[in-house]
Amino acid sequence: MAHDLTLAFSALSDPTRRAVVERLAMGPASVSSLAAPHAMTLPTFMRHLKTLENCGLVQSVKKGRVRTCHIEAAPLMELQGWFEWQRRVWEGRVDRLNALAETLDIKGP
Repeated sequence: MAHDLTLAFSALSDPTRRAVVERLAMGPASVSSLAAPHAMTLPTFMRHLKTLENCGLVQSVKKGRVRTCHIEAAPLMELQGWFEWQRRVWEGRVDRLNALAETLDIKGP
């Protein structure tokens, strides 16, 4: 799982790939429609798409001459789980820090 998270975080570190994931969250789309808003050649865009496919965030299906992409929920759920775990860890740390600060305030100078 850690390896999968590393690949997903790496893939999402690029703004173009994040934009593709955001667009696909609204529903499937063709490669040409996904590439249209980005100022790059199609082969360059396809490398971004391949990165998203390699980490499992996106899958594509070719029918005739049209390749349609869709988002895969499972890797996103793993990311969400990791963020939730981190949130709980940091909330606990902040709670302990607040408790310590309150203790220090009670004792005074």
